[in-house]
Amino acid sequence: MKAMLLAAGRGERLRPLTDKHPKPLLPVRGKPLIIWHLEALARAGVSEVVINLSWLGEQIRARLGTGSDWGLQIQYSEEGPEPLETGGGIFRALPLLGPAPFLLVNGDVFTGYDLGRLVPEPGMQAHLVLVPNPPHHPEGDFALDQGLVTLKGKPRYTYAGIGLYTPKLFAGCRDGKFPLLPLLHRAIAAGQLRGELYSGPWADVGSPERLAMLNGPALED
Repeated sequence: MKAMLLAAGRGERLRPLTDKHPKPLLPVRGKPLIIWHLEALARAGVSEVVINLSWLGEQIRARLGTGSDWGLQIQYSEEGPEPLETGGGIFRALPLLGPAPFLLVNGDVFTGYDLGRLVPEPGMQAHLVLVPNPPHHPEGDFALDQGLVTLKGKPRYTYAGIGLYTPKLFAGCRDGKFPLLPLLHRAIAAGQLRGELYSGPWADVGSPERLAMLNGPALED
């Protein structure tokens, strides 16, 4: 199985830290955040990774190279000076990802989730990992109903930025800038979006304060 790491964003909320360095290269506990993901993917048995690039993407390419340091083969999906948002970025990378389901990890989360747990499910367009709502996102994103992701019901949970996706989710899309959420809503309406709740270590590295907290005491396992 292949995987994609989302690394094209500008990281506005992390400025000024991201003025000179892309968000995925910010240090977390002694190494760039994106390297934690590469190590997790290698442990999960992934051998091929696609990384999308935009803001200061040349720094990411220079730091990671071909991925051989982690036993991986890295390919890069170039988006130009303006990121294509999550949906557009994934769609642009589909020729590199191929026709099979693939893992997707946001480059700005830190987690202990075992990526090897995600396996394709017949008839599903995607499988999302959800987490208990963090303080900065108390309303959550989705609910769960017998393993299916829904927009109604309680409790609601936050999308962890981790999932298993199929190219089918992007049927009818065109190259360009567009969000992922409407595609997930479409899959929910079709009853083809599964999910699970993960209550282990997870953090969204979305602000200097949250980054500082991560570089403090270790998360509990």
